[in-house]
Amino acid sequence: MKNNLNLYYDEEGDFLELQVGDYTEGYFKNLGEGIFERIDAKTSQVTGIAIHGFRKRTEKQKEVKISLPVEIQLR
Repeated sequence: MKNNLNLYYDEEGDFLELQVGDYTEGYFKNLGEGIFERIDAKTSQVTGIAIHGFRKRTEKQKEVKISLPVEIQLR
């Protein structure tokens, strides 16, 4: 099955969310330092990540590179 990578950015809240596949019922698990995993409520699988303070973290960089403490398998 192919899934799309969906991006959502809330400029006012400076919040970036990346979601693999369709948005399903779930919750966020706080990993610390403004990084969150999105967990599917039915499967308990990680379906996305979110970064609070994204623009602030990247405003002085020419290229955006952020190391995240999560692994997501894309098929």
